[in-house]
Amino acid sequence: MKKLLKDESGATAIEYGIIAATMGLGLVAVMPNLVTSIYDKFGSIAGHVTSGK
Repeated sequence: MKKLLKDESGATAIEYGIIAATMGLGLVAVMPNLVTSIYDKFGSIAGHVTSGK
């Protein structure tokens, strides 16, 4: 029982899970702004290509 209580290998998996969840939430928060920015940039590029300038 003492060996089981001292085993910390599961703690590492939980920490990686917390890190992954935090990164996922960060991406969900940032993606709408990023998508809008990329869409606008490609629209601008398409306009320049179409007009020849």
